[in-house]
Amino acid sequence: MFTGIVQGTAILINLVEKEDFRTHVMAMTGRLTQNLVVGASVAHNGCCLTVTNIRGNKVSFDLMEETLRLTNLGDLQVGDSVNIERAARFGDEIGGHAMSGHIMCTTDVVSVLESDNNYRIWFGLPKGYEKYVFEKGYIGIDGISLTVGEIENGCFCVNLIPETLERTVIGQRMIGSRINIEIDPQTQAIVDTVERVMAQNTALKS
Repeated sequence: MFTGIVQGTAILINLVEKEDFRTHVMAMTGRLTQNLVVGASVAHNGCCLTVTNIRGNKVSFDLMEETLRLTNLGDLQVGDSVNIERAARFGDEIGGHAMSGHIMCTTDVVSVLESDNNYRIWFGLPKGYEKYVFEKGYIGIDGISLTVGEIENGCFCVNLIPETLERTVIGQRMIGSRINIEIDPQTQAIVDTVERVMAQNTALKS
């Protein structure tokens, strides 16, 4: 489990292509590698990956073809940075919201609005997932726990504080950038349950 509180970023320093998957070698330093072991779960832009090798600050992760296709990790090139979050442990403070590390879909940045006191990014509402996105609701953007600001014209926005821009890669996103989305699982469960109950009631009345 993850919380959506990104702990830092790591740089992709080597990319090894293999049949139907690839290996990413990341430069991870400081507390990102503290007590890290092979087999540990680490979120990259919100996508849960497993540590396969550790050599000093060089940490390797294998990505299956499906992961490369369904997330923006398949777009990465050597030199790119990703958001990193270590798996939550019992007793940790949950500062964001519970996240599984399973990316549900991707969407594109449609607008970036920057002013002296605000930084706002608009994204397209992912087709088929519109019903799970609510104003003031939680959403995972590249592994960052954020609150939905507004929804209009098939898009939604988030407002970013300087700390988030400093700690994560979201400030590097431009119009057209592909970002990973994880819908709040509690919201999804509630919406799906309500839909199922309403469908059953409709069937009983017909």
